[in-house]
Amino acid sequence: MTLVDPEKITPPLAARVAKNSKVSGTSAIMIGGSTFVSQAHLDGVVKAIKRAVKIPIILFPNNITGISRYADAIWFMSLLNSVDPYFLIGAQILGAPLVKKYGLEPISMGYIILGEGGTAGIIGKAIPVPYKKPELAAAHALAGQYLGMHFIYLEGGSGAKKPVPPEMIRTVKNFIEIPLIIGGGVKTKAQALAAASAGADIIVTGNVIESTSSKQKVSEIINGVKGTEP
Repeated sequence: MTLVDPEKITPPLAARVAKNSKVSGTSAIMIGGSTFVSQAHLDGVVKAIKRAVKIPIILFPNNITGISRYADAIWFMSLLNSVDPYFLIGAQILGAPLVKKYGLEPISMGYIILGEGGTAGIIGKAIPVPYKKPELAAAHALAGQYLGMHFIYLEGGSGAKKPVPPEMIRTVKNFIEIPLIIGGGVKTKAQALAAASAGADIIVTGNVIESTSSKQKVSEIINGVKGTEP
């Protein structure tokens, strides 16, 4: 999946990124970022992407301000290692009526921030799970599954220097029976292949789409996920 941060992009550029990503083989477009963006701008980005491609548009909100009526679905997620109840359940209570009103498909997800944590970790008041503690990440993930969540997302942080290690992915995958999403720091085909081989079901690319060679980069990463040559 390709992650588009609405704060860093204009609607026309978002449409172009979505088209290039679809051509490269991405399965869906996720829209969200770690900081605030105006509702009007968010709606404009979502509508531009929806006009450009016919693949699912899934909101990846950092707060209730990240909800747009024009998307197809929303990751209805809880930040499992936040110390602030707001990010565990508070924002979800406030956002649920909007999700219902807009007719968005809610997809429940346990969100776990790892490693450096990045901006998402700071904003979400999370205690990041160190990369060297895969069993701790697995315990968080299993708790999310037992609470009824349908997906687990291991987040290395936007622009992370290192992606989630294969050993951590493998350990978590061996604990859970629901799909595992990996995001943060995946910039190359080799890194994508390593994550997929370790058990990642979905890999999210974000920062690579901001480069001048974004179309080639996304294509390489998708080839890595599939374990194929370009």
